[in-house]
Order: sequence, then C-alpha cells, then structure tokens
Amino acid sequence: MSLPIRRTAVIGAGVMGSGIAAHLANAGVQVLLMDIVPPGLGEREKNDRAARNRFAAAGLDKALKAKPAAFFHKDRARLVTVGNVEDDMSGLDNCDLVIEAVIEQIEPKQALFEKLERSTKETCIVASNTSGLRIADMTAGRSEAFRRRFLVMHFFNPVRYMKLLELVAGPDTAPAAVDRVRRFGQDRLGKGVVFGNDTPNFIGNRIGVHAMLLAIHLMLEEGLSPEDVDGLTGEPLGHPKSASFRTADIVGLDTLVHVAENCVASLPGDEDRSVFEVPPYIRAMVQKKLLGDKAKSGFYRKGKDGAIETLDPKTLEYRARSGDKEIRALCKELAAIEDPAERIRRLVGMGESAAPGGRGIARRFAWHLLSRSLGYAARRVGEITDDITAIDEAMRWGYNWDLGPFETWDAIGFDAVVDRMAKDGVALPASIARMRAAGAKSFYTSDGRVFDLLEGQYKPLAADPKVATLTILRKGGGPVLNNDGAEAWDLGDGVLGLTFKSKANSIDADVIQLIGDSVDKAETDFRGLVVANRGEHFCVGANLFLVAMAAGQQAWGELQSMVGNFQLACQRMKYATVPVVVAPYGMTLGGGLEVCLGAGHVQAAAETYAGLVEVGVGLIPGGGGNMNLLWHAFASVPDGTSVDPYALVTQVFKNVALARVATSAEEAQAFGYFGRESGVSFDRARLLVDAKARVIGMAESGYHPPPPRAYVLPGESGIATLTLMIDTLVAAGQASQHDAKIATKLAEVLCGGIGGSAREVTESEMLEREREAFVSLCGEPKSQERMQYMLMNNKMLRN
Repeated sequence: MSLPIRRTAVIGAGVMGSGIAAHLANAGVQVLLMDIVPPGLGEREKNDRAARNRFAAAGLDKALKAKPAAFFHKDRARLVTVGNVEDDMSGLDNCDLVIEAVIEQIEPKQALFEKLERSTKETCIVASNTSGLRIADMTAGRSEAFRRRFLVMHFFNPVRYMKLLELVAGPDTAPAAVDRVRRFGQDRLGKGVVFGNDTPNFIGNRIGVHAMLLAIHLMLEEGLSPEDVDGLTGEPLGHPKSASFRTADIVGLDTLVHVAENCVASLPGDEDRSVFEVPPYIRAMVQKKLLGDKAKSGFYRKGKDGAIETLDPKTLEYRARSGDKEIRALCKELAAIEDPAERIRRLVGMGESAAPGGRGIARRFAWHLLSRSLGYAARRVGEITDDITAIDEAMRWGYNWDLGPFETWDAIGFDAVVDRMAKDGVALPASIARMRAAGAKSFYTSDGRVFDLLEGQYKPLAADPKVATLTILRKGGGPVLNNDGAEAWDLGDGVLGLTFKSKANSIDADVIQLIGDSVDKAETDFRGLVVANRGEHFCVGANLFLVAMAAGQQAWGELQSMVGNFQLACQRMKYATVPVVVAPYGMTLGGGLEVCLGAGHVQAAAETYAGLVEVGVGLIPGGGGNMNLLWHAFASVPDGTSVDPYALVTQVFKNVALARVATSAEEAQAFGYFGRESGVSFDRARLLVDAKARVIGMAESGYHPPPPRAYVLPGESGIATLTLMIDTLVAAGQASQHDAKIATKLAEVLCGGIGGSAREVTESEMLEREREAFVSLCGEPKSQERMQYMLMNNKMLRN
C-alpha cells in the first residue's frame, strides 16, 4: 500500500493553481494555496498578513466565483487556507504533495524548487504543472534524493471538468512516487491518467495545438472563413462545438501563442515545425490585446446589439458572422448524425467522387487537415509517448474529442487511410508499413487488443478494473426484459440493469412500463436493480412531445393515466423488496430526478446537474417529485425535534418554483435532491461499477424497504403565505400571472391542500393532488405555448 496523500500545497494562485487547489478540496484534501508577497507594499501593509497573502486570497476568491464553478460546493473552500512563499514555507513540512503552478519560466521554477528541497519532508512528492518545460532543466542543481520524488502533473483547464492528467517522470523519478500520484489522480481526483515522455508540451498540447494551428494555416490557404473552419472542425469532425477558433478564444490567444512558440523553439528537428509558426494576423491580435474570452474580444466577440461578430483575418476588423452556405448546410446535416465515426466518414467522403462547390472545398479541407493530423500523431509515437492509447485518451480527455487520432483512423478504415495518404504524399513512419505487412486491419480489435507500433504486434489493452460499460457487464445473449423505450439486462452477480433507450433518455409510457416490470423481475430473480443509462445525459425528463400532444388533443384521461403510471413506477422502486440504485450523470432533469427521488438510493457522477425544472414549460413535477423532495426534507429532521413544517415546505417550494439546478452531485445533496448518504463517483467511467457495488453491498447487508410516511403540513395558512409571496413578485414585475398560477398549484400540493394542517397527509393524498395539478396546468393555453416553444428550441427534447 502506498502512503496516503492527506495534505497538499499549491504554489501559484493563478487560474491553474487556484483551479487545482479547488479540485483537491473537492476530493476532501487539505490545501495550502500560496503565492508571492505582492510587491510594493506600504509600511503599514508589510507586517499585515492579509496584505501579504493578497495574491493567494484573490486566487481563492476567483475560484469561489468561477463560472463554471470550480468547487463542487462552496463549503469545500474551507479546506483551502492561503499563505505566501516568504512567511509560510514552514507549513510545507507536513505536506504529502506540493504542486508548483507559477509562471512558465525556468528561473522562477528553479528558485522555487531549491526552496522546496529544504522545506519538504523526504516522503513529500513535488510536482510541476508545467505545460512543457523539461524536467532536467527545472531540477538542475537539485539532489538525486529530490529528483527521485519529483515529476510533472499536468492538469488541463478548467481543472474540475477536464479529465486529463498527464504524468511525466524524469530519469531519476522513483517508480513508487509515480504510482502513488497515479493512484491519487485516478482514485481521489477522478482523473484519466496518461503517461507522457519528457518532451515539449507533452501529449495533449503537442497534438492538439498542431491540429488547431494546421486548421488555421489551411483556412488561409483555402480562403475559408473562421466560421467555415469552426463548422467543419467541430461536431462533423467529432470535436467539441467550440472547434478551433472558439476553443482558442476560451483558452486565450496568449496561451496558444506561448505553447506554439515553445514548440518552435524547442523542436528544431520536428518535420512539421512550420505548422507551429503563428500566423502574423494572430500575433497582431495579441499585440492589440484581442486575447479571447478573458478580453471579451478574440476571434469572436459580442457586438453592441448582442450579435456575435467575427474578426476578419485580412482586415483585422470585426464583421457580422457569415460563411459559405453550402458548408453551413453540410455541417448542419452532419451534426444531426449521432455516431461520430459516421460523421467523420461522411465528412471526408472516403470512396466518393469529388463534390462540387462548397461541399467539395469542405471535404478537401477536412481530409487535408485530418490526414496530416493523423500522420503527425503516428510519427510522434516513440517520442512523446510509447503508447497510441495515451494519445487517443489525451485527446478525448484533454480536448474533448469524441475519438482520438488512432480511433478516428480505425473509424475511417485503416487500409483506406494509408492508401489515400500514400497517394497524397503524407509521410508515415515505418511502423505503419510494418503494421500493414503484419496483416493488421485496425489499431484496436474487438477482443480488447491494441497494436503496439514500437513492438510491431498486438497486445492486451490495459484496462482499469473499476471501469466497465453496460456492453461489458451484460450477460447472456439478449435482454431479460425489452420494449421500444427501455431494456433490462443481467449485469452479473445477481444484479439487473435497467437502461432507457428513448431519445435523450426521456421518459415515456414504455420506459414507465419497464421500470415497474424490472422491479418485479428483480424481486423474483435478482438481488438488486441498477438504473444506468447511456448517452451524453442521464435523462432530460418526460417526453414533452407526448405530453404536449395529449394536452393539445385535450386527452385528459390519457394524461391522468400517464402521470399516475409514472408515480406508481417511482413508488414501486421506493418500496421494492430489493435495493434499487439509480446512477445519474450529466443532465438529470425533471422526470430524471424524479426517478432518483423515487428509488431513494443514488450513486451519482460528480458532474451531475439535477433539478425539477417543469415550471419552465408551465407545469409542476408529476412523478412524485414534489412529495419525495418534501419527504427528503422531513426525513432529515430527527424524531422529537420541534420544527416548523412551513420552513421546510418553503425551501422545497423555492427549489421547484425557481427550477433550481444543482451544479454538482454534492450540491444536489445539499439541495436535498440526493440523500447525504448517496455515493459520488468522481470519474463517470467508474459510475456503473460503483453503482453495481453499491446495490450488492446493500443487498448483502440486510436491505429492507422503508415504511410509508405521512406528515402534518402547513395547510391553508401555508398556502396563503406562499400566495402572498407570489403576489408580491407579480406586483414587482418579476413574475407573470401565469407564473403565479403555476406557483399557486405547487403551493397547494406542498402544503397538503387546505386541510393539510389538520392531520397527517398520506403519500396517496399527496400524489393525487400532484396529479390533478399537473393535468390541470396541461390544459392552460400559456403552458401549452411554453411546451411548444421548448420543443421548437431545444433539440434534445424534439421527438
């Protein structure tokens, strides 16, 4: 067993340093965040600790205010204390890990590491977050003992959200130190760790910046616009929507130029060194401080009328967004294809004749970019890393590509790509020819092997035992239960797994039916049930198209039945004789959260964004969400405690009426959406295994369902008080009359109706009121308008 890492320090409280400190705190680790003493302090401030810690305190404050949030919950910031490198070096003597994140210059880093050698204990690991400086240069003059506990931990920004952590060991770094940090990165921080060699910009930035700058150079050669390039290098190429130029604006042009210049200066032998040469117009942008989002002007900016404007590369003046219509149409057509591999194949047009006009230009541009990028990645194997999976994972985890370079190559077709590259004169390393001569048809095989380009043979693909997909866990030749909306499979070890198959995992009649059927099956043939979905988000709620259609046809009986069945399914999970664990991630909204509330047992991905958002479409929750959320609040109060039920009802009312969405699983616990005992998986890839382990643990420890509950609620007085609050908002112009109608219906449900204070209100009574309120709001013209608007403007909700 390796030594635990309990206390850490981060030196450098800029964007990266404060982000690293915040995520260490997210993981429950104590952090000392340090920076330099501000220069030029006056006589009064020289002995003022607050003034001397001002830079570090400002970094912490920025992390607390960051959007997207750096902390899972603001309370995590209590684990971070601030200091400075003159007064607080003695505080490092009990640290297990110190991470340097100071200015990217060799001299300040060398001076700091000299201090750290004296100030840290022998078992403390010292790491640099450098984006590309060499370990040999940074540790020059340091002892062998220090070098044995030194390595690079290169995080990507924003630290909380980017999965990639590049680890780079020096020639003297002890293997035990590397393994200790790897375990910490994977198990505590939830990072995807890749091992790179000590080369400039390591793996992710070497490949990613090459691709980004290559796209810019090709744009200038082809006479395309930034809008054209971003359209093609985004979703059609299996990359994020931010594509090339928008990504550069997010990262910052000064950062992009710095990384590129580092490559030019330190890679004299790189055959594509000219690609890293920054075009003159981008240098001019940096001189004009058009640095991207941080300067509110970069390749794009928001004009005075709020419309997005584009910087013209020729004139360096902003203009209205434009671009080739045919290219725009092609990009829209490709973005509608769910499978990224199919999008890429269609984009490059393998085996197809040349297309005329804008489509032909687009395909030529895409192929030139892709072929040169793939060739460059292949030529880097053995230099930046020995493993092609490290390159693929770095690009998926650090740049959010759907497929890494070698996965993309496989998707298009190994032989077809090699043949076309040879025809176009794209240089490939000898290892590719050897691979082809060996009869290999792909880099990855379906039986879990990967081709090792250095050894010239297939080898087993290294796998994290805690990572598994539904495809891997499923047993048998087919599902145990199945319909058009969902399916349930045997996941092994006595666990049944229910998965939604509907669009965006929305809840419809088929999903509702299989929830109940799966509970029945689990109770007879299994020891537990896991609800685990696939896709970008866990569940975006009920199928709004079906609700809107039924409302438009005034099919009130159908709506009553639909809502009643969903309530029954959620209650069925709650009172099942075997444990039911839901594994939410991403957007878990409306009915998706009601499924979690109904089951009551949750193993959530850390990045879960949960909320009951039905008011946005003119409705209130209809699947028992109001009752279960309120019951969660009451359950947190110990028996015998005198508590005003109105206070609990009011907070639940606000959460629902304001459609309050938690920005993390931990915040969802704080809001009462998930229980405090719920599990949180930092790495979403481990979520399924964690959820399965959770349900097995519950089953083996003597699981029994909870008893039905009933509570005395505020009743008529509570409704009156909440209605007064609503009327005040309407009078102030902060809410509409229809908002007031929705909120009043919600108040009546949560307060148990007029007689809610006279006696305990049962679950069946709560559900009946919720059902009636939901259906009545479906009949409101304003609610129907909101539903139609949402369907037209949110592609995830379209049927």
